[in-house]
Order: sequence, then C-alpha cells, then structure tokens
Amino acid sequence: MRNLDFSSWQGLLSTLLGLALITLIGVGIRLLVMQTIQQRRARENRQINERLRTLIAAYKTLGGSFTGNLAVDPRHLRDVKRQAAGEPQAGGDAEPDWPSGERARRMRDAAEAALSDIILLGTEEQVRLAAKAAADLVAGRPVHTAELVVSLRDFIRQVLDLEPVSPTLEIPKQGPARPSSTARGKGDGGGGAKSGGGGEGGGQGGGGGMMMGVSLDQHPDRQP
Repeated sequence: MRNLDFSSWQGLLSTLLGLALITLIGVGIRLLVMQTIQQRRARENRQINERLRTLIAAYKTLGGSFTGNLAVDPRHLRDVKRQAAGEPQAGGDAEPDWPSGERARRMRDAAEAALSDIILLGTEEQVRLAAKAAADLVAGRPVHTAELVVSLRDFIRQVLDLEPVSPTLEIPKQGPARPSSTARGKGDGGGGAKSGGGGEGGGQGGGGGMMMGVSLDQHPDRQP
C-alpha cells in the first residue's frame, strides 16, 4: 500500500494499470494450471476407460460359459483334422466332425487374443495368470481360466466402485465363451439358395423353348 500513488491522476492511473496487469497475469497463470491439470485428468480417464473396456472384453471372452467343457483346447485345426482322420469311423461313408473343430479353433483364437490383452493391460496378478495360461497353450495343455476370470471380476468391480462379491456366494466356475455357428449356417443356406436359383433359371429356359415350339406349330405356312 505504501507504493500506491493516489496524489495525482497520473499516479492513480498508473497504479490501477499495474494492479490490473498483475491481476491479469495471476488469472492467466491460474487458467493455464487448471487447463494442464484438466488435460492430464482427461488423459488419465481415457487410459482408465480404455483399459477397463479391454479387460471387460477379456472377461466376457474367458468367462462367458458356466456349463460344458470349460477348458481351452490348445490343438490347432490341422491337429484336430489329423486326429479325426486317424480315428476309426463307425460307417464307411462317415465324415469327421469338422464344425466342432472349427468351433474349438475360434474359441482358442479368441482366448489367445484375450490373454494378450491381459498381459498388456492387466494387473501383476492377472499378467502372471495370463502368462501361465499362454505357456500352457504353447505346451499343448488344456487351459482353465476360472482363476483368471475371478481376478478380472474383482478388479473390474473395484474400479467401477461396486461392492465386492460376497465370499459366501457360490459362483460356478467360468470358462471361455463358445462362439456361435450361425455364420456358417447362413453361408450354407446362401449356397442352397443360389443352387435353387440356378435350377429355377434352367426351368424358365426350358419353358421358353417349349413356347417357341408351340408358336411355330401354329403357323404352318411359315417356311423353315
């Protein structure tokens, strides 16, 4: 206050301009700091959301089944075909069950992708369990994902601020989701429709030829 000069209009004006400049600089610094903090929080929120979205997708892939065989078949399609070709068949014209092998292959591929995402974005415990499951797949051993699914479930609920699952609640073991075979069925149906369309076209062509023959017979004076 001692440095403020109110003795003249020039002194008062310079004092007010100095105060305004100092206030403007302070507000600018505050806005810059707030914007920096806001951008950092937005970046952290995006990272958390992306990580959470990826882990939720992995949880659905590795824990989407409660019944049936809950293990991931490590065999590749060529191994399944080779094994099916080597097994004795009940009838001479019986064919191996290729759709089941294709279904197991899609399940294994989805599980491998989910394990890769968990190794990239999971916690230390989840990375350890996912690495162990990946090692079992490489070694050709069936993989059970129940323990990894429980770890994912607990972590996701904690991040979403949900109540933890009661330890007294008995939840059946979960296994990888089984892919549907609707796409294959649609493809087969489309092929049948195309075959039917070809037959219909042939019938129309034959009918057209018969009509031309009748038309020629109705004009006996027309020379060939």
